[in-house]
Parts: sequence; structure tokens; C-alpha cells
Amino acid sequence: MEKSCSLLVHFDKGASALANEIKEALESNDVPAKIEAMKKAIMLLLNGETLPQLFITIVRYVLPCDDHTVQKLLLFYLEIIEKTDVKGRVLPEMILICQNLRNNLQHPNEYIRGVTLRFLCRLNEVEIFEPLIPSILSNLEHRHPYVRRNAILAIMSIYKLPQGEQHLVDAPETIEKVLMSEQDPSAKRNAFLMLFNCAQDRAINYLLTNVDRVSDWGELLQMVVLELIRKVCRTNKAEKGKYIKIIISLLNAPSTAVIYECAGTLVSLSSAPTAIRAAANTYCQLLMSQSDNNVKLIVLDRLNELKTSHRDIMVDMIMDVLRALSSPNLDIQRKALDIVLELITPRNVNEVVLILKKEVMKTQGGDLEKGVEYRQMLIQAIHSCAIKFPEVASTVVHLLMDFLGDSNVASAMDVIVFVREIIETSAKLRVSIVSRLLDTFYQIRAARVFSCALWIIGEYCLSLSETESGIATIQQCLGDLPFFSISEENEVTDDSKKKSQQASSITVSSKRPAILADGTYATQSAASETVFSPPTVVQGSLSTRNLRSLLLTGDFFLGAVVACTLTKLILRLEEVQSSKIEVNRASSKTLLIMVSMLQLGQSSVLPHPIDNDSYDRISLCIKLLCNTDDGIREIWLKSCHESFVKMLSDKQWHEMLEIKAKTQISHSQPDDLIDFYHLKSRKGMSIVEIEDEVQDDLKRATGEFVKDTNDTNKLNRILQLTGFSDPVYAEAYVTVHQYDIVLDVTVMNRTKETLQNLCLELATMGDLKLVERPQNYTLAPESSKQIKANIKVSSTETGVIFGNIVYETSNVLERNVIVLNDIHIDIMDYISPAVCSEAAFRTMWAEFEWENKVAVNTAIQDEKEFLDHIITSTNMKCLAAPSALEGKCGFLAANLYAKSVFGEDALVNVSIEKQADGKLGGYIRIRSKTQGIALSLGDKITLKQKGSS
Repeated sequence: MEKSCSLLVHFDKGASALANEIKEALESNDVPAKIEAMKKAIMLLLNGETLPQLFITIVRYVLPCDDHTVQKLLLFYLEIIEKTDVKGRVLPEMILICQNLRNNLQHPNEYIRGVTLRFLCRLNEVEIFEPLIPSILSNLEHRHPYVRRNAILAIMSIYKLPQGEQHLVDAPETIEKVLMSEQDPSAKRNAFLMLFNCAQDRAINYLLTNVDRVSDWGELLQMVVLELIRKVCRTNKAEKGKYIKIIISLLNAPSTAVIYECAGTLVSLSSAPTAIRAAANTYCQLLMSQSDNNVKLIVLDRLNELKTSHRDIMVDMIMDVLRALSSPNLDIQRKALDIVLELITPRNVNEVVLILKKEVMKTQGGDLEKGVEYRQMLIQAIHSCAIKFPEVASTVVHLLMDFLGDSNVASAMDVIVFVREIIETSAKLRVSIVSRLLDTFYQIRAARVFSCALWIIGEYCLSLSETESGIATIQQCLGDLPFFSISEENEVTDDSKKKSQQASSITVSSKRPAILADGTYATQSAASETVFSPPTVVQGSLSTRNLRSLLLTGDFFLGAVVACTLTKLILRLEEVQSSKIEVNRASSKTLLIMVSMLQLGQSSVLPHPIDNDSYDRISLCIKLLCNTDDGIREIWLKSCHESFVKMLSDKQWHEMLEIKAKTQISHSQPDDLIDFYHLKSRKGMSIVEIEDEVQDDLKRATGEFVKDTNDTNKLNRILQLTGFSDPVYAEAYVTVHQYDIVLDVTVMNRTKETLQNLCLELATMGDLKLVERPQNYTLAPESSKQIKANIKVSSTETGVIFGNIVYETSNVLERNVIVLNDIHIDIMDYISPAVCSEAAFRTMWAEFEWENKVAVNTAIQDEKEFLDHIITSTNMKCLAAPSALEGKCGFLAANLYAKSVFGEDALVNVSIEKQADGKLGGYIRIRSKTQGIALSLGDKITLKQKGSS
């Protein structure tokens, strides 16, 4: 029941007015009442009501009204009512409004003329237009530009109708004369637009005749000129040179909209370095001059596209892109940093790092909004620069280590991971980094940062002084021992007191063990019974956010890391220290610390006892220090470091594979033509045209013009919509672009009769929306027709397109209906593999609220094979390193990540194990911010996990 109208207002049909009430209001002389009645009538019509009894009332009482609001509402009413019968002929009563429209077109008030002309632009009935054409043409010479510009649009709309050209034969010539004499920018733009759509040769001729004055034209006309240039150059590439000169001249236009369109047009038409550089400069100017954040984001997207296809030119623009960091918006800063990091070269890395350092120092003041998140992005960017170009690491590593105690754990983790990688890749910085780390160790607040810092101290404190400093620093941060104490109160109690305190007190015999201040045991004798108060934690003298306080909160995993680090340092001290006495003294202190941690874990001081893994780890360290052989020493001091080096090399190898995968491998064919542009005549050619010739030759030489068309893929996208025995056979070729779907439907008449009013009616379910209304066609016997349908997509939720084909035959007046097969839109068309850090994955996993849990049910028996099958089926990226997936242990856990074209994140965790019967079991968990992507991916995995079949 939907009707097209330029007015769209929500209306609650539950409170609709009766037709009689509207009729009475229209017949009254009260203008406000007429206005309200017309609004109610229009809204009822828009919601599916017909109200045929109101037409004559409106003709009698509303047409003669002189009020402008009433006249405008009348035109809205006339626009949405049915003006034709079932056979498509104009209703006889429509003749009644023609005289009124003619009077309006000759009205002394320019507003009435203008709105009437705009109304005519939305009519499709030639019979209504025909008597009005002389009046429309006469308005081209009206004194007011509002009337003239709408008269031009009315002529254009009539001329574009199927029979409009017969009624306005001289329209292009007339409009061309108007264009030459018109002074109003808006009317001039409409005239040029009419020639552009209806007589393109005349528009081109006018443009080339006035090429020197294009820069003086108005903004609206310049925008239409750019649209014309794009259309002409796409159809006739040989004439590209003369139009590019016009585009370059418009780059200096005062309108930002015009120069933005100019830059986009240049990039789409030319690959010459001069043109690309001019476009990039324009985008950078817009990036700095515009205050709207949305504009900045759009411009950064365009610069990102240029970076992909013209990286060498964009390298020179890197400092201009960095100026976008002055914006307080995090999205803008993130996009700018992403672009910059891919444009860094040895020539500009020092300048980039210097600016990033200044930005990091700005975040220390706390004046910036969301400064913590911004600092984290900057630290990650500096990390990336230092890994690619180790020579700049020395200039930033000490500055970043000041943020080890940052309140934002993610930011501090980025710093410590950066330090861990730099200390391995830059051997000359090892001594200074270790010294700086020991100085700032007490500032660390987070357990995860402590764990990584302790590992660095244990692996890279190599000299005697460094080893001793490392042990002393850790001992100082742990504080005095023991971690808890038992205070004794000697009180003699009688039998009744003993019974009342039996539940809470500990009664001991005359001989019992006691814990001394240094953590050792002693035997204590007593003549009478004593009662001990509950044990209490000894907090120590340091701040509440240090290593000791974390241990006292029950973080025994961190305690196990402390034990391992001290063990490595003692083992290394045995190698570098000649004095056995010093080694034994340090070893005994270390053993005392480990025993105290075990006592703390097994006491009732903490609500939860020590976990088994941490207990076993600390116990292993105690045994190792008591009895060490050369094999164990080799594992602890060398094998751990070798594993870390292997992890870094695997990471670099993985990154190189990704870069190679992105690189386009293309080759030219042996019989391809070679153009020697040096031998061509350059007479009359601009620099841009010459450079374009060179770029085209390079692309042919590298095979960039050769597109690898996969015919099998195309055949898979052809869907049969009707059966072979149906009177009308239909099949669709589905093309999925980023934000829309194009259905190219082939309809074939398999009968011996002519099919009339054949219509392809489609409907959608999910976040899909039809863009165009269906049209009626006539199909001759055994003929076919190509019908295109555009559908907009707004999310990755799986959608369904369904519908039918409706047609009439000459013999039977009834409409025939053929139901079509459903078209299911696959989510795989909208998501693509993406990469994110482990920390970012964990953060998103904790934040996203939608989870879909799929049980593993497959015939595949190999864990790695099943994981590869899931990756292929879901079009996702495995974030786990290849080395982490090696080996056969019966268990496998991996994280997968993908991003949709709408910016949605898709997270998948695969956890599987091989069961006793040889089959795989486990779960696949999907998390996302929106429900649609979680459900769609779950359905896809459930469907595909059975196997390759």
C-alpha cells in the first residue's frame, strides 16, 4: 500500500479522522481548519486509505482558495492520489485540475508558480502535461529566478518521459539559449543539468566553449561540470586530457565541496604522479582546514585509498597526515596513525618518531580528553616504528619506560612488551635498558607488567653488578619477611572459658612449634595452656600498589614468576661470582623468600589457598637451588632465551608472509602489445597525459590490467528462481558490493503467447532494503528480458530475498503468479580476515555482549585439519602463531578474528580436544557487538563443520 510522495510524515492510524469530519472542515471558510483537514487527508492517503469521496469536495472548496499553505497541501494531495485507471488511462476527473494548474502557472505570485512547477516534476501522465506546455515555456522568461529554475526542471522531467520528446522537440535548443543568457547560479546549474541528462553533446560544447570561465562559475554548476567530466571520460578515455585541465583549474575553487570532488575525480580518471600528488595535497588541505570530525574521517579514508595504490607519492605527504593528530577525536587520531605507520621509510622515520614523542609527552599533563587511550595508541605506534627501524629505538625506549607505572594496564603492557622486544633486537641498548628497568621497577602497579619485567630481569641481567642489582631490587620490593605473623597472648583460662573459645582458638600442648620473625621454626615450652590470636598479614613499608601487596592479595602466579626470576639470577650469579660465600648468602635469602610464599599460600590468612600449579612451580625452584646439575642449568639459562628468539623470528616471518600475500603477483602475456611512448607524438599533450601514458605502459608490463576472472565463482553465484516447467523461467546472478547487492535477473517467456504487465516483485527479510520500485514489462513469445534489482545492506545479519513473478496474458484477464525460490545472502560476502593484537582481542572479548556457543560435531579427526577447515569456511584470520599450533598433544585452542565492511568485529574462539574414541569434542564460541553477526556465523559454522562436503 506504500505510495511515493515527497512528503513523508508519521501518522497513527488508530486516531484517524473520519472522512465526514474532514469533508466538513474542507467545506468551511476557516483557513486553519482547511489546512488541518488537508493534512489529515494526506496522511490517511499515505497510510493506504483511498477517500474517493473527497476529490470533488477538494475541487469545489480547496482549488479556489488563495492561501499559499492550502495550495501547497493541495499539490501534495494531487501528487499521491491515483490519476489513472487499471488500464493506465488518465481518469476523466483529472481534467478538472488542469485548468487550475494552468492558472497557477500564470499566477502573479512567483511562489505559486514555483511550487506548481515543482509539482509538475513529479508527474508522469503526459495527458496532464500536454495542455500546460505553453505556460511552462513562458515561465522560462519570468523575472524571478525561483520560477525560472523550476521551469527548467519541469521541462527536463517532461522531456525524459517516454513520449515527452515528441511534445518538447526544441527543448534542448531552448534551454541552451537560456543557459547562455541566464545570470542566476541556481537556474544556470539546472539548465546545464538538463543538457547533461538530455542533450550531452550540447553540454560538452558549452563547457569547452567556456573552458576559461569555469573557475568563475558558481559552486552548484561546477559540481555538475565535474559529474559530466566523469561520465564523458568513462565512455571516451581518449578525450581525458582536455578535461583534466579543467579539473586541475577547479582545485583552486573557493568551495571545499568542489575541490573535494575535483580530487576524487582526478584519482578516478588518472594515475599520473602529477594528478595524484595534486589530489593528495588537496585532501591534506581539507584535513587541516575543516573542523567537522566527519569530514576529517572521510578525507582520511580517501588518503588511505591513495596510500594503497600510490604509496610512493603518499610517502611525501606523511608529515601533513600527522597534523591530524592535533584533533581531540580518537577515531581521527587512530586513522591517521594507521596511515602513517604504513608510509614510514628510513628517510622519514626520525621525524615521525620525534613528533610521536612530543605527542606522548603532551599526554602526561592530563589535559587531553581520553589521554590514556591516546597514549596507548602512540606507544603502539612507536613500538611498530622501533621494530621496523631499530636505529630509532634508543631515542624512545627510555622515554616510554617512564610509563611502566601507568594506571592504564594496557598502556603499561604495551611499553613492557616493547622493551622486551627491543632489548633482544638491539643488543647495544641492553645495559642501559636493564639499568633503567631496575630503577623504575618499584613504580610498576600491574601484575601482568610485573611478570614481564621480572622475565626481562631474569634473562638479561648478565654481568655481576646487574645480577646483584636485580636480586637486591626484587628483595627490596618484596619487603621484610615473613609475609604474615602470629602474635601470642598468654592468658590462663579456666574450663568454662576453654569451652566457649573452643571453636575459635587453637589449644596446644606443653611443647609446640613457633614461627620466629625470620620465618624459621623453634620449639617453645609452656606450663599452662595458651590461646593464639588469628594470624595477621604484615603489609610492609612500601606503597599499597607494589610487588608485596600483590602477593598478599593472593596472586601466586606472580609469586611463581618471582621464584623463577630469582632462581635464574642465582644460577647466573654462580657463573659470574667467584666468591662462594656471597652466592650461598644470596641463595639462602632466595630460599627463604620462596618458603615464605609457600607458607603464606597454605595459611588461613588469605581467603583462597595457593593453586597447585604455582605451588609446584615454586617447589621446583626450591629443589633446583638445593641441587643443580649442568643439564638443568642449560635449560634455565639458555633454552628459555632461545624459545623467545624463535618466537620473535616466527613473528617476523609471519609478517613477511602477510606482506607477500598482499603484494599483487601479475604477469603480462607474451603476445601483449608494447607501446613505446618515447616514439609517440607529444604535440598538444599535457604533462598529466604524458605521465598517464607511462603509467598505463607500466601497468600493462606488470600485468595489472589482466584480471584473473574465476568463471567457476561466477557460476556459483547464478541461482535458479523458477522451475524448468514453469511458463516463465527466471535465474539471477548475484553481485555483492560493500553496501549493496545487485540482482541481475534473466526472465524468459517459454510460452507461445505475449505476456503483458510482467512484474518481478521482490521482498526482503533482515537488514535488506529494496531501492527501486518494480516496473511492468511486455515479453514476446520465447523472448527474454534482463531485469536489475538493487538492494541496500545495512548490517551483516543474514538476509533472505523472496518474491514472485506476476504477469497477464491476452486471453485470460486474471493475473498469474509464479513463486520464486528464496535467495539467501551469505555473511561471508561481508566479512574479511583482519589482524588485531592479543590484548585488543581480550578487551573486545570482555566487552562484547552477544555470544553464540556451538558444540563441535564433525567427522574430521585431526585438530589442525579441523581448525583449517573452520578458518576456510568462515573467512577469518587465525591469530595464533603457526609454531603454537605445531605438535600433537590432543588439545588445540586458537582465536580467530574478522572484520565486516560495516566496521563490526567478529571474534571466534576454537577449543577442541581429541576424545578417547578418536573423535573431536569441544566448543566454538562466537562473540560480537551485534546479535546478527553472532547468529549468522554460528549458523555458518554449524552448517560447515561436518566436513569439506
